[in-house]
Amino acid sequence: MAIATHHRLSALNMKPTTPLDRSRQAAPQLYQLMRQKIIALEWTPGALLSRAELADCYGVSQTPVREALLKLAAEMLVDIYPQASTRVSLIDITLARQAHFLRQSLELELVRELAQSHEPGLIGSLQALVQQQDALRAARDLSAFSQADTQFHRMLYQAAGKDALWHLVHSNSGHLDRLRRLHLPVSGKLERIVGDHRLIVQAISGRAPEQAQQRLREHLSGTLESVEQILHAHPHWIRMDNEVSIGTPAGH
Repeated sequence: MAIATHHRLSALNMKPTTPLDRSRQAAPQLYQLMRQKIIALEWTPGALLSRAELADCYGVSQTPVREALLKLAAEMLVDIYPQASTRVSLIDITLARQAHFLRQSLELELVRELAQSHEPGLIGSLQALVQQQDALRAARDLSAFSQADTQFHRMLYQAAGKDALWHLVHSNSGHLDRLRRLHLPVSGKLERIVGDHRLIVQAISGRAPEQAQQRLREHLSGTLESVEQILHAHPHWIRMDNEVSIGTPAGH
């Protein structure tokens, strides 16, 4: 198991990227803002979190901070030790694999269904997202690129009328999403993602269900195929388990 390097977040890293909407409940907003920072690795695995400092930084009481942290804990993105400390959880390979299994199982059926029948405007919307993502690739804007990647896949759920399933996948994908975020800077990764998305759209547009499924399966396998490389590069951020060890080939 990796040994985490515990450090307290600086005030700059804790600072919200957008102000809270005071007309809405604070806890759900805090949850979203904190989760984004964790997924983007602005709050790195093992970082110590102070409820009091977070409350001060966001200009709220500790109650909504506690509620947001509890929700993040339910997704296993933070570890809360009563009367001790709260920290950003290490990336758990087992949880990432489970999220991948869930996501692949659902999305293989989504692309099959969409290739058989879809609304006329879907292809244009997907192509526009791919073009946007390609521009972000050229600009090397990893944060915005990752968000566009997420939006591409969410659009598949929405187009199939399965948006509730997207929320299920989203809430279970924190560890996989962080692993994918670590993989983005690897040479050729951005280009592969954009290319994969283009091929998926082509298969859906061409009403080729089996081809769409094959393209999606190849697309989703990329990060877990490279898990050994990611482990070597970031050993202190990842929780090892009995299934994965350095030198052991990773399954899909």
